[in-house]
Amino acid sequence: MTVYFIGAGPGAADLITVRGARRIASCQVCLYAGSLVPRELLAECPEGARLVDTAQLTLDQITEELVRAHEAGHDVARLHSGDPSVFSAVAEQMRRLDAAGVPYEVVPGVPAFAAAAAALKRELTVPTVGQTVILTRVAQRATAMPEGEDLATLGRSGALLVLHLAAGYVDRVVEELLPHYGAECPAAVVAFASRPDELILRGTLADIAGQVKEAGVVRTAVILVGRTLGAAEFRDSHLYSADRHRC
Repeated sequence: MTVYFIGAGPGAADLITVRGARRIASCQVCLYAGSLVPRELLAECPEGARLVDTAQLTLDQITEELVRAHEAGHDVARLHSGDPSVFSAVAEQMRRLDAAGVPYEVVPGVPAFAAAAAALKRELTVPTVGQTVILTRVAQRATAMPEGEDLATLGRSGALLVLHLAAGYVDRVVEELLPHYGAECPAAVVAFASRPDELILRGTLADIAGQVKEAGVVRTAVILVGRTLGAAEFRDSHLYSADRHRC
């Protein structure tokens, strides 16, 4: 049978693809990432489906669940918050399923950074201001960052930075980015994007750390830093320009 790695979205239960919802409804086994996945999505599982919270499981234990379900002839919905392509720990699961000969499919989802941009009502790529978005994190209690991917190096690009898993280290983020972006560079933090308890903080590199600490934000948030967050005067996109040649 098949394991479906499904992007469950950033938090709101209705921010899931039609394909993702249909896959959930058809699988006899569902593994989900604890409090990160909306409980309402579990109601889409078939009656009698086996539901497994993976929050306290190791990679070996998760793999055992997937292989066991496959051997029993059951399709599996493996729910991950956001989109499986970013910071999802899906790669090591797929590697193990490859070794075990278990087929799988990936169903994309709405990533947290997209939900954060929607909450801010901002396009992250603005003509003549910024056309590059860097998704990254900081190395603290997690896996070390590869050489050349530290904030100081990435910050030299001047591109819009979106940092996951970094709210608890906002002082360090600000310290490393200040030399490259300046104190007045727009910054924002969106916690629990798309959820009822969504929290939006807007400011600059000079004051965003203080706002984060005052609000008590330590997790389930993304930090955004870059000029496009404050862009007001910019050239219209060539996409809809009257000067553009259309066939």
